[in-house]
Amino acid sequence: MPDLPDRCLLPENGVRPWRLAFCLALAFSLPSRAAPADLTTLSLEQLMDLPVVSAARYEQRQTEVAAAASILTRADIDAFGWRTLGDALASLPGLYQTYDRQYGYLGARGYGPPGDLTARVLVTIDGNRVNDPLFDSGPIDRAFPLDMGLVERIEFIPGPGGAVYGQNAMFGVVNVITRSGADLKGAEIETAWQAPQNLREGRATWGRRWDDGSDVLLSVSGMRARGEDLAYGFGDTGVSGVAPGLDGERGRQAFLRASSGPLFASLAWGSRRKDDPTAGFRSDPLVGGQYQADRYAVGQLQYQDRVTDALLLTGRLFGGTEDYRSHLSYDGAMVSYPSTSGWHGGELRLVADGSERHRLLFGIEAQQNTRVRQREIDLASDVTRVDIRTGGHRLGLYGQDEWRITPALAAIVGARFDHDDVSGNAASPRAGLIWQRDPATTLKLLHGRARRSPNAYESAYHDEVSLTANPSLPAEHVETWEAVADRRVFSDLAVRVSLYRWHMHNLIHLGNDEASGLSQYQASSSVQAQGAEISADKTWEGGARLRGNVSVQDVSADRGERPANSPVLLARLNFSTPLRVLPGGHTGWELRYDGPRRAIDGSTLGGYLLVNARAVCDLKPIGAELLVTAHNLLDRRYAQPAADTNWQTGLEQDGRSLRIGLRWRL
Repeated sequence: MPDLPDRCLLPENGVRPWRLAFCLALAFSLPSRAAPADLTTLSLEQLMDLPVVSAARYEQRQTEVAAAASILTRADIDAFGWRTLGDALASLPGLYQTYDRQYGYLGARGYGPPGDLTARVLVTIDGNRVNDPLFDSGPIDRAFPLDMGLVERIEFIPGPGGAVYGQNAMFGVVNVITRSGADLKGAEIETAWQAPQNLREGRATWGRRWDDGSDVLLSVSGMRARGEDLAYGFGDTGVSGVAPGLDGERGRQAFLRASSGPLFASLAWGSRRKDDPTAGFRSDPLVGGQYQADRYAVGQLQYQDRVTDALLLTGRLFGGTEDYRSHLSYDGAMVSYPSTSGWHGGELRLVADGSERHRLLFGIEAQQNTRVRQREIDLASDVTRVDIRTGGHRLGLYGQDEWRITPALAAIVGARFDHDDVSGNAASPRAGLIWQRDPATTLKLLHGRARRSPNAYESAYHDEVSLTANPSLPAEHVETWEAVADRRVFSDLAVRVSLYRWHMHNLIHLGNDEASGLSQYQASSSVQAQGAEISADKTWEGGARLRGNVSVQDVSADRGERPANSPVLLARLNFSTPLRVLPGGHTGWELRYDGPRRAIDGSTLGGYLLVNARAVCDLKPIGAELLVTAHNLLDRRYAQPAADTNWQTGLEQDGRSLRIGLRWRL
């Protein structure tokens, strides 16, 4: 064991857990050529050969995908201890998180307005839509109805995916692919505790595959946290102070997946409540009992089989619900805002791949939105002030031709035609040229368009006190041009460069209605951006891997000003390696730099560098794995922009935290 540096010596008044974890990981995390036998590792060539299923809804090699696709595996999730979908996605080029002590939001390629509910990125579980018709929200925090311990891999397809997916797929598609029963071959139990949030959570999962190929996985999980006692100011109210005990969070999740032959079914359910220390929506400051809560349930039943050797048929039925509730205090009176939404539909898809020159995709998808209801209730008098019921439907026809012009040159041409009862008809085309110059070099030229119709909250909600409806609100559109170069420099080193430009018009934003003087969602502005993303991936024979990326994005609105919450520079570095001296052990180090961001009042919130560390090792006497994760290891103080519905312009984020867990595989 190497000597420990002086700064790692333990203090006389006791062991600081974060320092001990840091020193042990530092001492043992040097790359080794001899990997532990029970550590699953993939070479760079194997990583590059992982198939992608989300770009065209059928399996493709990464060199065939008309996008700069990224894949995160279960090994990545375990190496860095990511506990939310947003934590994992924020390691990828061009993506960043914002947290307002209520929800986590995903920004993509320089665009992520404060308070945005990730409405312009489509989030799916095994290809099944999670974004709801009420808010269009794509959950990436603990509202996401799937425990991260159940994720086999995450595929992110940047750029407009409207040509295949329609609604929400403007800046990208996130597809979370779940583990199977065959992967577990029994039970898995995990429990953890995290300080200083006093977070406790646990998960129990069972899975099995039978000799006839039938496969089942069942899982339940739950968490509860007290949160942190942070200080807040509340604008012109003159109120400020610490919000003790107002940052709590609790959640539960359940998941079922089953398959047999051509049939596949899954159901994900999640419930989450987050207390509000910030007095969001300009409610009464420092008042207990204020919270926001969500409950998701999404499921699907799918049949997929080959009709002939050259024709793959997929048919599926899907459905989901999202129930939202918040309690907010105004002038001492508690008000409840319960809202519900439900949706169901079906999809039929054909892939014809018998030709050497053409691979054809045809599909039709229909969705009916039901039980969309928004209410406002005065809890003291039990009077319903607002009760709005809406519905809706969507119908989409899509197709794509993957045309191999020569063995080295392919063209991708596709489009989707959508009709809905809000914005009418729209077309979302996509085109691309892919040239495999040699086995190590692939060049791509891409163009695409996508749209998003306004959701029920943006178009229909009105209380005639602060907000009025806009039933004629049009859809917003984005158009993107992109060039991608992938180069395998050596057998263990790959580099990617992506240059892009996008332009979004009819941007839906909160404006002012001149007739009523109230706030109203309007579509009257545009935003444009150009940027570059550079990434590299290096592996070693012993199982070590170094992955890094730098993103530069220049975003401007109508008047040439930079939008709020749009960092110019993002940089990521992820290093994982087996631990040399501990059987079954491995460690992961993560560095994330986010450049300065503009707040909604025009001020600038400084950039910050976060360091996270993770160590895993076997505890053979109890048959478990020890999981130790340190977040914000350097204890950086930093803030992220708040929305215009907050009292604050910037919200302080969590400092250093230590998470200790145990995992049993039975």
